[in-house]
Amino acid sequence: MKIKSKFSVFIFFLLVLFSCKQIAPPSPIEPLPSDRQLNWHDMKYYAFVHFNMNTFTDMEWGTGGESPEQFNPTELDTRQWAKVAKDAGMTGIIITAKHHDGFCLWPTKTTEHSVKKAPWKDGKGDLLKELSEACKEYGLKFGVYLSPWDRNAANYGTPEYVAYFHTQLRELLTNYGDVFEVWFDGANGGSGYYGGANETRKIDNKTYYQWDKTHQIVRELQPNAVIFSDGGPDVRWVGTEEGWANETNWSIMRRDEIYPGWPRYVELRSGHEDGTHWLPAEVNTSIRPGWYYHAREDHQVKSLERLVRTYYESIGRNGNFLLNLPVDKRGLVHEKDVEQLNALKAQIDKDFEHELAHENEIIASNFRGNSSKFKPENAIDGNPDTYWATDDEVTKAELIVKFEEPTEVNRLVLQEYIALGQRIQNFIIEAEVDGEWVEIDGQTTVGHRRILQFKTVEATQLKVDFKKAKGPIVISNLEIYRAPNFLVAPKISRNISGMVSITVPDDEVLIYYTLDGSIPTEASNKYKTPFVINSPTTLKVIAVDPKSKILTDPIERYFDISKKDWTVVSTSSGIPSKTNLIIDEDPNTYWATDSEVKNPQEVVIDLGKSYFVKGFTYWPNQDRYPVGIITNYEFLTSTDGHNWKMSASGEFSNIVNSRLAQTIEFDKINARFIKLRGIKVNSGSSHEDVKKELDFRASFAEIDIITDL
Repeated sequence: MKIKSKFSVFIFFLLVLFSCKQIAPPSPIEPLPSDRQLNWHDMKYYAFVHFNMNTFTDMEWGTGGESPEQFNPTELDTRQWAKVAKDAGMTGIIITAKHHDGFCLWPTKTTEHSVKKAPWKDGKGDLLKELSEACKEYGLKFGVYLSPWDRNAANYGTPEYVAYFHTQLRELLTNYGDVFEVWFDGANGGSGYYGGANETRKIDNKTYYQWDKTHQIVRELQPNAVIFSDGGPDVRWVGTEEGWANETNWSIMRRDEIYPGWPRYVELRSGHEDGTHWLPAEVNTSIRPGWYYHAREDHQVKSLERLVRTYYESIGRNGNFLLNLPVDKRGLVHEKDVEQLNALKAQIDKDFEHELAHENEIIASNFRGNSSKFKPENAIDGNPDTYWATDDEVTKAELIVKFEEPTEVNRLVLQEYIALGQRIQNFIIEAEVDGEWVEIDGQTTVGHRRILQFKTVEATQLKVDFKKAKGPIVISNLEIYRAPNFLVAPKISRNISGMVSITVPDDEVLIYYTLDGSIPTEASNKYKTPFVINSPTTLKVIAVDPKSKILTDPIERYFDISKKDWTVVSTSSGIPSKTNLIIDEDPNTYWATDSEVKNPQEVVIDLGKSYFVKGFTYWPNQDRYPVGIITNYEFLTSTDGHNWKMSASGEFSNIVNSRLAQTIEFDKINARFIKLRGIKVNSGSSHEDVKKELDFRASFAEIDIITDL
């Protein structure tokens, strides 16, 4: 018994000694994220699906006066959506269950304006059920978008509608399993069908929807779901639909100042350093110009270069990336969208294929109480629940990764342990190159995830110098990569003087070109600076990664005479001072004649001198809401600007749905003046109004000619 007693005393003193050496973690820096917000941060990248009545009316905002009979997808397959999202590396899907036009994708009890009155599946379909089950099958989380505004509801603007809206929300959150995010749009009140009233109705979007009660319904039925709106309460809009957050991006804001339609939305791009609530940014953008599918945008799917940039400027700037996929009329994610999604996945996988920090030694200028619980190695152990932390009085510190041999690096990932708050205010990245420290980058916030891209350096050490923080520094993750050079097809442009520029997004990639029609190789002309092409020439270009020796397929561009001597001398109508947009060598700008004109519209161009002309090219309007696209044309030529000859006439086939350059060739003729006339034009479309005929209004993005020199 005495031996046992002595042993117990010994153990007691060991425990006391051990407890005395326990170092407390850093105190939280408020505000702090909730568990649901922490789970949301980890989702990182997921899909928005805009598919509803607007898909079938070719609009973005329906009026509410549409018939359910118009909703009839022929090949709808939500499993295809889920597979596409999963293959793309996404973690969930948010569906527009009801957009502003009021049509519901589930058989709601609140209105007949839903799938139960549609020919799709003889009115027995439930798209929400199908999609939620598909998400579950593919291991994706499921979210819902429910528009508060309803342009179909006859009682919109009354208290009765709010009860109706809350009932719809309850249906969505009760019948389809777990929901990870509930998305409320900021567009509220305006013109609409409203049961046939066809009028404008205004509401107070701060109070009308009884937001407190709305949020309470979500908390009651889906306690793990985050709520999105301009001002949360859980997740905020980033203040732009272009796909980026500011480099400085706090996950906190003075939330009580914000409401749907908040006019100071620019502040949403950076957050508030003195924020009172945890309110992180969701970066939403579409893979096409529009949120809904329009065949005319099939050629405008975002490039790989743009998608990669959005990835780094959303996820890499302390945000989550919500990428919209406009499902087409068949009910499928379009093939061109799928192609770009897969290309983005492949590129990001390559960029972050091999992590370098965990293989090497890491040291810190300070770690909390010299305790292994807060040692610098925690930042590179791959465990999100461990972290490196400094002593309470230390708000400036360094982390240094030492490589065993000189190592090429060009990416750095940093993550704060945000369960204790966001605190980093300023930091600098330095690399030791040839024995000297070189500053690579300097930034402000980190937050849940910060990814820095920089020019490749061969370093023996990489240092993160934290210059300022709100309290002791707490870093849960540090990763270093050598991403491959970003190899994509070069972009070619020419100005009106004939100066040709060729660009690639990565300045470590080389460019080679030919001017004689031959396929370029590494032995061809190496592009260094812009050069002039002022006569008919076929330019062919490749990009080459000098490290991997991989090269792109050649791209080809035909240039004719430059437009340095061209002048738009007359138009049927429109603003004369803007007509230079017709010949500015940029098809993304355009000029248009007046609206509601009753006669065919035309433009006349003086080429500056006579040429043998054997064809022309017309670029249609590339705007998101194009107007005045010429579908039937006449092209005339003249030597003096007075006596004209018809050189060509006809139809630009399918130009509205395929807004690419239209090239027409004809027998060569000597001409100094050219005239393009719109014999028939497309009516165009608008953001929220029913299409209307625009008479003979014509638009011109670019006009070129083909000469025979």
